[in-house]
Amino acid sequence: MTLLEVIAEAATNPKPFVEPFKCPTIVNSDPILLNLKPESDNQYPSSLVQPLTGFQISQFDSYLVDSNSKLFKKLKRKLKNPNSLSSSDFTGILNSFFEKFRDKLGISADAESSDEFYTPKLIEKLGSFIGRDVMGLIIEGCFVLENWKLLETLITNKLVDHGLCSNLVYNLILKRRSDLICLCVKCFSDLKSSDLCGILKYFLGSSKKAYKSMAGVRNEWESQALLAVEKVSDKKLSGKKLGLAKEAAILLMVAYDGFSASELCMHYLLASSNVDEVVFSAAIGRLNVEEILSLIEYLGKWLRKYERFPQACPCAKASSALGLKACQWVPTLEDVVRSLGLVLDEHFSSLVLHSEFHAALKALLEVVSSLVSEGKLSCSLANLIEILKPEVTSS
Repeated sequence: MTLLEVIAEAATNPKPFVEPFKCPTIVNSDPILLNLKPESDNQYPSSLVQPLTGFQISQFDSYLVDSNSKLFKKLKRKLKNPNSLSSSDFTGILNSFFEKFRDKLGISADAESSDEFYTPKLIEKLGSFIGRDVMGLIIEGCFVLENWKLLETLITNKLVDHGLCSNLVYNLILKRRSDLICLCVKCFSDLKSSDLCGILKYFLGSSKKAYKSMAGVRNEWESQALLAVEKVSDKKLSGKKLGLAKEAAILLMVAYDGFSASELCMHYLLASSNVDEVVFSAAIGRLNVEEILSLIEYLGKWLRKYERFPQACPCAKASSALGLKACQWVPTLEDVVRSLGLVLDEHFSSLVLHSEFHAALKALLEVVSSLVSEGKLSCSLANLIEILKPEVTSS
């Protein structure tokens, strides 16, 4: 059977995926390619395609493939009857898999088997040995057992394959896990427009049932804002670090005060460098009237904040220097204006024709006009400084 016939048959008669791939993980190709040699008895020496011999994967790669296949079958069997699967059984299966690689490679997990974070530590060290098909079952097990800590470890260490991201985000929305949805926005660089649309709809139209998980996100922002205040009053800080702490305190105060729990979750979406502008625009285009109005009100809050506190400026350095990680997730004025521009581009006719938008747009117009005036003045001063610089230097 030719390659074209194989592709045609697979397209016309697709088979459901019930077994793991024969090679369920990516293996090192370098030693394989080096061992390939042309066939000595080649019957078609003038052909462009030359048959090769010597294809063989390494002993370790063979062990890796075999281990993933066995783990897949075991997890598949266990998850067929999830009521009989306990959290300890699930982590025990994973621990056994990782411990074999740990012993084979001589890697320390930096934790004892009795430690609460033993399994997350193993995943952090050895998670790259998990195949994609196995990863899908592990994620399924996390949802069945509601093992959110383990799922958080997988997301944080960026072990979730691109093909699994959409399903993961969808299920997190169903489970109303706002904290993990925010984590996906921070960690995933390949979210689709459908994923972003689902996240936007969830944040903009959240029900009371989602309040509990969103309250956790609010508490995280509050603790970061309070930590920034403590840094400012820390007598050990001085010079540049103290100045940075003051900037961070202002920025986090602006980002926290006056925003609802769902709007604090929106901060991550606006500030994330992983969100592609074209994809985000397509996601905004799928919002309904109520959701657009909520988004405009949220963006309007940010514009008024930056008008009232012009001294609030980005200070991402505070994340590493002072441990104020929230500083890198505060949307800049540029982020806000860009998002507002996308809303206007995607929903201009709706904004013009629907009277419910007129009041919100008029309020935004006043703020934008004020910011534009300040911007023009700042540009004039900046130009004047640039002109005076050579004169000061020469004198």
